[in-house]
Amino acid sequence: MQPDTSKPAAGISADALLEIIRQLAAELSVQPDSLPAVALDVSLERDLGLGSLARMELLARVERHFGLTFPAQAFTEADTPRDLLRALRAAQPIAAHDLAPEPAVPGPREEAEAPRHARTLIEALQWHVDTHPERAHIRLWAHDPAGTQTLTYRDLYAGAAAVAGGLQRLGLRCGQTVAMMLPTGADYFFTFFGVLLAGGIPVPVYPPVRKSQLVEHLKRHQAILQNCGAPILVTIPEARRLARLLKSRATALIHLTSAADLRAQSPPFQLPLVKAADTAFLQYTSGSTGNPKGVILSHANLLVNIRSMGRAIAVSSEDVFVSWLPLYHDMGLIGAWLGSLYYGALLISMSPMDFLARPGRWLGAIQRFGGTLSAAPNFGYEICLKRLADEDLTELDLSSWRCAFNGAEPVSQATLERFYERFKDYGLRREALMPVYGLAESTVGLAFPPIGRAWRVDRVDRATLMSSGLAREVAADAPQPLQFVSCGRPLAGHEVRIVDPGGRELPERRQGRLQFRGPSACSGYYRNPRQTQRLFQGDWLESGDLAYLADGEIFITGRTKDIIICGGRNIYPEELEEAVGNLAGVRKGNVAVFGTPDPRTGTERLVVMAETRESGAGVLARLRGEIQSVALDLLGAPPDEIALVPPGSVLKTSSGKIRRAASRERFEKGRIGAAPPPLAWQLFRLWLSGGAAMVGRVLGRFAALAYGVYVWILFLLLLPPLGLLAAVLPRLSWRWAAMRRGARLLFRAAGMPITVKGLTRLPAGAAHVVAANHASYLDGLVLTAALPEVSCFVAKVELTAVPGLHFMLRRLGTHFVERFDAAQGIEDARRIQTLLRPGQRLVYFPEGTFTRVSGLRPFEMGAFVAAAETGAPLVPVAIRGTRFALHPDTLMPRRGAMEVHIGAPVEAPAAAGEDQAAWQRALGLRRQARDFILARCGEHDLAAEDWAPPRPPG
Repeated sequence: MQPDTSKPAAGISADALLEIIRQLAAELSVQPDSLPAVALDVSLERDLGLGSLARMELLARVERHFGLTFPAQAFTEADTPRDLLRALRAAQPIAAHDLAPEPAVPGPREEAEAPRHARTLIEALQWHVDTHPERAHIRLWAHDPAGTQTLTYRDLYAGAAAVAGGLQRLGLRCGQTVAMMLPTGADYFFTFFGVLLAGGIPVPVYPPVRKSQLVEHLKRHQAILQNCGAPILVTIPEARRLARLLKSRATALIHLTSAADLRAQSPPFQLPLVKAADTAFLQYTSGSTGNPKGVILSHANLLVNIRSMGRAIAVSSEDVFVSWLPLYHDMGLIGAWLGSLYYGALLISMSPMDFLARPGRWLGAIQRFGGTLSAAPNFGYEICLKRLADEDLTELDLSSWRCAFNGAEPVSQATLERFYERFKDYGLRREALMPVYGLAESTVGLAFPPIGRAWRVDRVDRATLMSSGLAREVAADAPQPLQFVSCGRPLAGHEVRIVDPGGRELPERRQGRLQFRGPSACSGYYRNPRQTQRLFQGDWLESGDLAYLADGEIFITGRTKDIIICGGRNIYPEELEEAVGNLAGVRKGNVAVFGTPDPRTGTERLVVMAETRESGAGVLARLRGEIQSVALDLLGAPPDEIALVPPGSVLKTSSGKIRRAASRERFEKGRIGAAPPPLAWQLFRLWLSGGAAMVGRVLGRFAALAYGVYVWILFLLLLPPLGLLAAVLPRLSWRWAAMRRGARLLFRAAGMPITVKGLTRLPAGAAHVVAANHASYLDGLVLTAALPEVSCFVAKVELTAVPGLHFMLRRLGTHFVERFDAAQGIEDARRIQTLLRPGQRLVYFPEGTFTRVSGLRPFEMGAFVAAAETGAPLVPVAIRGTRFALHPDTLMPRRGAMEVHIGAPVEAPAAAGEDQAAWQRALGLRRQARDFILARCGEHDLAAEDWAPPRPPG
């Protein structure tokens, strides 16, 4: 028999509990006076609008007030204050260790290799099982010690194999999808790999917060189930009764089962042939929308992305990743789990609800297990700032935390600064906080900042960015600057660009649409050709974000689509707008749903603005309750604010589409209810802005084309006289003087200024070697214009196949080397070394070639061996801006400034007969030259992660 909680136990006051709930509901409500009376049997969500984050705040307040603690799951299951009283009756007093960090676990982990040659996730897991089966892989860390569990690689494979056998017994065929709706736990890990071992494609979807919501939750996911065509859904045992309901809504669904059932009836499985290009899993990005988008990620996508991220942050098997991130989200699934699996790192896995209930356990786990890596969206760091008191952090030590990733939603500079200031006294290093950028369409990660550097903030003029899209940098004390946090540079082998509305690439510090491409890029959306077509622009993919580049680093400024990021979740407005518009009393088609920044939490508040002609307090209260209910059914969470506004408040285009951004601006400025401008004026402004934008795009394209043609005309006009002078002038110095003047004239007439820094550092009258980076066909011409006196280039022998070009280059003293015939290449290199005479300058491009992928490539040794063996000083030269001015994959030049940075000569005295010593000197020269160039060329290092010293010749 249930206890009568209307008469609570001594020390637990119902009135005190109701007052705590009443205060919190009033704080979260826009109109506290319209809240219903808070009684024991009101619904916390439907009546009071307390969503998941609000419930966690309520849990913290209740525990502090009554001095009790109980599992977060019991709290989230509660639907009314009466349920909370029942849970309080069975709760235990708070122990000192519940919030304080626990003692460190002694003992280092043995170092292990990573499966570098694995082509699939299956091969990666099998490699670990074969190499070190008893190595601890996952520690499931629960508030209840009974729920704590350690999984080795052998355990993971054995559990997955049992699930695979059960799936094949149900008739799963290779290439079929299997939906997974499971909470964080061993069953999730077993099921994910079990689907892979059975030849299927896992489809993770997020589980319900409460079992009582299971029916509504499954209804919300019916579009995903219908789109992916999964014949099997693996979920918690309580869902088995709903099979008939789901089958009527997802026609492909045949079996609804649990991981325990699959393992219990499991024959031996047959491992299918899985290739790198096969789909590894589908990552759905649109939750409950009617048109779900399942990102297709192959095994190759995943392994490339994991390896690229690992190199960027120097991951090893000695790392420990502490994660509370949901496993249905790519940041938790790929970044935390699969990355740890690949590198042999230990994963400490916590429930997201455990973190939300007690964020101190996240930081405590980092200390207890010596966590080196961990990640959270911006709101996760805000929760720690808001919910943790100093007494909760007794003896906290975060000194092991070397990478604290902040991603998955906009990164707040204020959050980073406040988090560092709060926890620096507990060992947190400033450079550990790392804003990162990624998206499911690029597997998960796309850009990382360099490790060991504090986060970078760019302050730009607000008016200039808003009016022209130019991110003009201003001083820190400038009035009301816009502040953007750098997300770093693209991962090795990946590219980004910024384009205007017409698809024309923009220079640095110009805001536009961020596009990307690379080996981590997905192939499209599953069974959604329309959205796939929108995703691709040629071989570039749309990110959906607005951004600009500065010094090659990415600064996200906003979103081109109307996704609302609230509490780490993506919310799409269209479906909620339609549902609210169907309510009696709401003007259908006049509802706007948008997000507005919440400085208290660092995330966004979900706002529903609905037009109504009703005015009575009772009717408006009823409408708010119905909107709360509809939002809860669709999204699993109530809106943060509901604005019932008079007709005309929700702004629309002339074609009837909701103008969410304009409605949000009106809401934030407090202009709700203001009379809209006359329709004729709105139409005129719309026509004017639309016409101006179209004209601007056309003019922009025409100007770009005209400029490119103009530069080519200049070049073709200059080429014949320069070629003639090269042919007839008897002295090399005269020919070079003519070529230098011609190059300078070309760039001056083209409006492409060249800034040369450090010109006086060139050795006068002495032989020396110049080593420069290579990013464009313009590099040679730029150096011709920038360097004084005769500069003899060392070029690839393939250029001799172009007769006219070959003749001109030979007349200018160019020397050619063979790249593919090793013996001939060595002979060419030795021959060129003998040409270093007093006053002679040899110019090398040590990268050998260039590609569309930005970044400094590995250096060949020719230039450095020549300098080391002859004793000639080596001069490093960094060229910047030529890649933008003339891309490797286009013939159309673009207007842009270029820079040439000349370094101080690096001496390497010769030591005859000491080949090994000369080789070591050459390596030293290369290292110094590369450091100088990398610091000034404006591009990241493509080779640093994989560098190994070349073997000496012979």
